[in-house]
Amino acid sequence: MDQTSAKLANLILGNDESAAVLEMTLLGPTLEFLNDTYISITGADMNPMVNKKKVLLNETLLIKNGDILYLANSSNGMRTYLGIRGGLNSEKILGSKSFYKGITKREKLIKNDQIEFDLSISSPKKINQNFNDIKINRNSKIKVFKGPEFDCLDPKSQDIIFNNEFTIGVNNRMAYNLVEIIENKIPSIVSSPLMPGTIQLTPSGRVIILCRDCQTTGGYPRILQLDKKSLDCLSQKVTGEKINFYLNKSL
Repeated sequence: MDQTSAKLANLILGNDESAAVLEMTLLGPTLEFLNDTYISITGADMNPMVNKKKVLLNETLLIKNGDILYLANSSNGMRTYLGIRGGLNSEKILGSKSFYKGITKREKLIKNDQIEFDLSISSPKKINQNFNDIKINRNSKIKVFKGPEFDCLDPKSQDIIFNNEFTIGVNNRMAYNLVEIIENKIPSIVSSPLMPGTIQLTPSGRVIILCRDCQTTGGYPRILQLDKKSLDCLSQKVTGEKINFYLNKSL
């Protein structure tokens, strides 16, 4: 979901930026390591501890056989990422190591699962850059571009979009629903391409922001579009948080 944080977890360890990482939402697990390795933790702060000793985010951490990593509730943001030197050795399907319901055997990890990783414990190459001060983007302002059907909205609805706060409602990896309603007088469109970051407006006026696991086509008007960085920012928002849209006029 937060690709910036996931890539950072790999960068810290010297992994390929697309190496498999573990994504944790709101509440982290307790993990016992059965081999020596190096790890990194990025994204939302779940107050990580190794053997009950506090450790920092955005650092290379040496882990020994038998060490236990504790991750608690997130104190800011929604999603935390665990990178492991060499990446996780999950099964690759359709070119991806991600879990996805209906495609992979599993949708998520459960208690007592074991995860394999590269047993090479060579120290990651030293990177002359300080990551300690990097924070996830908690800005309430979400940058958007006009969608294909934006100009079909009446001026009043356009004004509401850019001059009002919206509240994060029910959300998951497919989409974020906003609580507030925008009057929709646009007729349904022919089923058209969708992508992560597309904002749809339903006939009832519900605003839906599509996320990383969204469908690929749909018939609701596409009024706005988030870029990748804005989508990463949104993925760290929790239910009840407020956001504002502002228009990127560079295109």
